[in-house]
Amino acid sequence: MRTDTALRNDIMAELNWDPSIRHEDIAVAVHGGVITLAGTVNTYAQRYAAERAAERVTGVRAIANDLIVKLPGAMVRSDADLAHAAVNALQWDTQVPADQITVMVTDGMVTLDGMVDEYYQRTAAERAIRQLTGLKGVVNQIRLRLVAAPADIKQRIHTSLVRHAALDADQIDVQVRGSCVTLSGIVASVAERRNAEAVVWNARGVTSVVNDITVSPLILTGV
Repeated sequence: MRTDTALRNDIMAELNWDPSIRHEDIAVAVHGGVITLAGTVNTYAQRYAAERAAERVTGVRAIANDLIVKLPGAMVRSDADLAHAAVNALQWDTQVPADQITVMVTDGMVTLDGMVDEYYQRTAAERAIRQLTGLKGVVNQIRLRLVAAPADIKQRIHTSLVRHAALDADQIDVQVRGSCVTLSGIVASVAERRNAEAVVWNARGVTSVVNDITVSPLILTGV
């Protein structure tokens, strides 16, 4: 098991390595492999990138992202301007069914709502607005339409997990109840846990995922 000090040093190094992150005002606390990111960043995109950077570090078991987006004066926009920009961004993205999504903005926080057919459309909508000037945060409430799932959906999901080189499918258990999939088991990293959930969301007929996978870096060493 890596020490918290070594883990913190690696996270700070990763934040420093990523040129898209202004890391000088980011504080990192580590306790038992659980990471807390605190401080301020200039944009929501940097807040998102900082969390992804922490995920990439070996030994991280969980992340609490308490970073606050503090916009420089030149980046502050009215809610009306941000709403117009968000709508335009959704309309320009070919993966987003913009006519099925509504946008609400309150004090720089954008809430996406509506209903789409595929999970990739839900994530594409969030990705489309992530870089907007003036954005402080995103609440993605877009839902998936209920469609009939294949009778062998559990096997299809398992087969997809096996195909992914970054995942050890033997360590992941899949249970399906209606349109809800529950994942359990053990993986070596937070990024692997996220990847497993993303695989499941791509399965036709899935409308909710319960991710109970435990992150234990010890499995990397066979302990």
